[in-house]
Amino acid sequence: MRTLDGKAVRLRALRSEEHATVHGWYADPEVVAPFDRFVVESFGDFERSLASEEGDPTSLAPRYAVEDRATGRLIGVVGHYRAHPVLEYLDVWYLLGDPAARGRGLGREAVGLLVSELFRTESVERIGAVCDVENVPSFRLLEGLGFRREGTLRSALLHHGRWHDVFTYGVTRAEWADRAPPA
Repeated sequence: MRTLDGKAVRLRALRSEEHATVHGWYADPEVVAPFDRFVVESFGDFERSLASEEGDPTSLAPRYAVEDRATGRLIGVVGHYRAHPVLEYLDVWYLLGDPAARGRGLGREAVGLLVSELFRTESVERIGAVCDVENVPSFRLLEGLGFRREGTLRSALLHHGRWHDVFTYGVTRAEWADRAPPA
């Protein structure tokens, strides 16, 4: 895995001593649950998913740690997965677990680095993402990167005891090349 350096963030391999921090974010309903399914897996299951993610294109395990370059602190994780067994695209996901890191453009930079790396290393023509229609920061992040809202999947995500609609987003290789700054 390559380390990817941006101006403010670095994407790198998640260190074993950071596993407990990330698992803690996943187990914190204030971090994950407002806009996503909230299911806490055991720490052992979490570590097993990390160990198997490299060979599994459908894995939702973190692919990169997001480090704040100014402080060297872990602030989040990002990942990607093959979202459909037949269609040729990848979806990206992101989590800034450190509340102090939010609203500063760090997530946007991290996702931008990930998308650039995926277009560099994968043969896909489209990268997508989904987010709860109520998750304004998430869809602003995607739109700020040049992702286009492609539609709404109605009642596609169950959390907080009710079904939620999600927006689908995508960006093509050509669109990314036209907007992305030079590597």
